[in-house]
Amino acid sequence: GSGLLKKKTLGPGQGGDTRPCKGQDVTVRLKATLEDGSVVEENPALTFTLGDCDVLQALDLCVQLLEMRETALIVSDAKYCYGAQGRSPDIPPNAALTLEVELLAARDAPDLELLSGKEKIELANRKRERGNFFYQQADYVLAINSYDIALKIIGSSSKVDFNPDEEAELLDVKVKCLNNLAASQLKLDHYEAALKSCNLVLEHQPGNIKALFRKGKVLAQQGEYREAIPILKAALKLEPSNKTIHAELSKLVKKHADQKNVETEMYRKMLGNPSAASAPGKCKDKLPWSIPWKWIFG
Repeated sequence: GSGLLKKKTLGPGQGGDTRPCKGQDVTVRLKATLEDGSVVEENPALTFTLGDCDVLQALDLCVQLLEMRETALIVSDAKYCYGAQGRSPDIPPNAALTLEVELLAARDAPDLELLSGKEKIELANRKRERGNFFYQQADYVLAINSYDIALKIIGSSSKVDFNPDEEAELLDVKVKCLNNLAASQLKLDHYEAALKSCNLVLEHQPGNIKALFRKGKVLAQQGEYREAIPILKAALKLEPSNKTIHAELSKLVKKHADQKNVETEMYRKMLGNPSAASAPGKCKDKLPWSIPWKWIFG
């Protein structure tokens, strides 16, 4: 309805009941051109999982509306393509695209329980790399979606035995996904979710520097400087030359000192205690915790 994404049928398909469903693996013929007519992409048999955001949003949204063997023209605003960043060197920033698409096949996605270790690693890595693409495009919601899909693939039950190397590689992909997930959640100020992702990494790898650094940042954003500082110190101990951790730790130490000064002054005012500079010497016989009766009874 916004006019940013339009679809026009060029060649009819085989009927509405042949449209693919989300979660299926579809194969399409694709030709993408810029407004000046220059071709930026051609693929005679592009295969992807429908609804997983494995491809351009324009393609992912519109293929759901295609009938089998239908050929369609999709005119899309940059919002549903490569956005404000474009794709170097052939697609400039904020470029609209015209996509000519034909739906060639649709089939159910493979059963995750029956995938071999190698197949599961490859599939999870594809979803992770797509998440990285969205992160670089500053589309953190779609990045989180891709990382979540990758983690579901890794965590799915299996009827196939994996060898130790495959188990180790799956764990490595899982840790990368969780770290990237935490980074995306931080960008959206989802602090509790980011903290959970960091903690899951640290359960597997207590010395993971990225997870320690991000956990420290999350706690700092929540004002928990006392908890954040030792975590950042632990990260710095593992990588003493890291300037980013150095800068963050210095900033937190200063903020924590300022916070303590504010709290001290607030307690003094609440308890009716004079400041240290103006405290008279003759009051030494008073108990240090004495509170004025007027304050207690309001």
